[in-house]
Amino acid sequence: MIYKINGKSVQIPKAEIEKNMEKLELSENEAIQLWLEDNGYEVNEEQEILDSKAKQARIDYGVDKEKGKKLSSPKKVKVSDEKKKLFHKIYSELLTYGNSNVTILKENKLISCTINGKIFKIDIIETRPPKEK
Repeated sequence: MIYKINGKSVQIPKAEIEKNMEKLELSENEAIQLWLEDNGYEVNEEQEILDSKAKQARIDYGVDKEKGKKLSSPKKVKVSDEKKKLFHKIYSELLTYGNSNVTILKENKLISCTINGKIFKIDIIETRPPKEK
């Protein structure tokens, strides 16, 4: 169907008009008006107000834009007393070792030391006991 709007001829598919009339229970004129508004030939004030409200809404709330994932709270690492004791014992022994430059890279986890120009890293890892079935 061809309709003249503001001096322009617009081709509107009859099937879409009939479908809108049936599904939305509209008259033919209302279905034509709906099609013109949906396809940008005319402006619907109510639709414009809703669009502006939708643009103002924060749809990215709680999402990390780089990864696209929700932001989570920092991971809390539980460190046993035995691991702390072992870490400090190794650290103190390395300090007493001759010609060594010792630094803690991660508390209770990673130690770096330089001995005779060679760099060593010591990673202290505590494994969990296996789960029982």
